[in-house]
Amino acid sequence: MRSPRVRVALIDYGAGNLRSIGRALTLAGAEVGVVTQTPTGERVDGILLPGVGAFGAAMARLQAAGFPDWIRAQVADGIPLLGVCLGMQLLFARSEESPTAIGLGLVPGEVRRLPSGLKVPHMGWNQLAIRQPSPLLDGVADGSNVYFVHSYVVCPDDAGDVIATTTYGEEFPSVIQRGHLAGVQFHPEKSAETGQRLLRGAIEWIASLAERTASLP
Repeated sequence: MRSPRVRVALIDYGAGNLRSIGRALTLAGAEVGVVTQTPTGERVDGILLPGVGAFGAAMARLQAAGFPDWIRAQVADGIPLLGVCLGMQLLFARSEESPTAIGLGLVPGEVRRLPSGLKVPHMGWNQLAIRQPSPLLDGVADGSNVYFVHSYVVCPDDAGDVIATTTYGEEFPSVIQRGHLAGVQFHPEKSAETGQRLLRGAIEWIASLAERTASLP
């Protein structure tokens, strides 16, 4: 398998473990640029939006740094985006965690709390049930274990956006993809070889989209 050196903007807005995810992206074959404000000039091939913490607080930090409009513009221009953990939830417009906050609104649906009666956060290793093929999961076996830390889950309006699910009390989407938007609820940088395999798949996916865009007249 080729290892393309694609340029990935890793968004730093004070709500993610950038060192670990940045190192994992580099190992996966990316040229990683950590951005703390909206980039100008050089085009990126892809964007990674990490995230830990609360939906509303994270959106407030993104807004303060001027990222939401830039992210939406990049996505509208065809740049692929991967959201990780809370970063995936921020792709949606609304979350039960922060009812007055407005997310990026890039994927139709909402974010809901895990069912009552479960211990939250859902923390630790759990399995992926692959529901449909995706370049993100090339080489990832059905039933592979990945590492989760979360209390809320995404609920896309379109079931076709769900690539893999995981069960914790109920079945929830753990990998989504809608065109050149994707997200994972778990932490690939903490998920050993499976997580690294997914990031390699993500870099291959970004590279293929960049090549396709470059070939357009």
